[in-house]
Amino acid sequence: MEPRVVDNPEQSRFEIYAGESAAELAGFAEYHLHGVEIAFIHTEIDPRFGGQGLGGKLAQAALDEVRARGLRVLPYCPFIRGWIRKHPEYVDLVPMEHREKFEL
Repeated sequence: MEPRVVDNPEQSRFEIYAGESAAELAGFAEYHLHGVEIAFIHTEIDPRFGGQGLGGKLAQAALDEVRARGLRVLPYCPFIRGWIRKHPEYVDLVPMEHREKFEL
């Protein structure tokens, strides 16, 4: 089964579920939401699910969701920041005035 990503606002994180029934929590991307800005602060994938590309799937799904919501991204998390660098079509989510700070 294909991994699924869900927003868990109670824990302020996007979560990715994988495994045979996509029911096992495989990782998450923590955030702080303030007004129209979402600051990603930490991303983690369970080592049992390493090497499956789940971090990238999580990043893309989370960023697609925040784009749909019209939010501005502050990528404090090194993984999310690095993923945006590798996928320049997402740089526009980071406010122009913050791009230099994040080296984007």
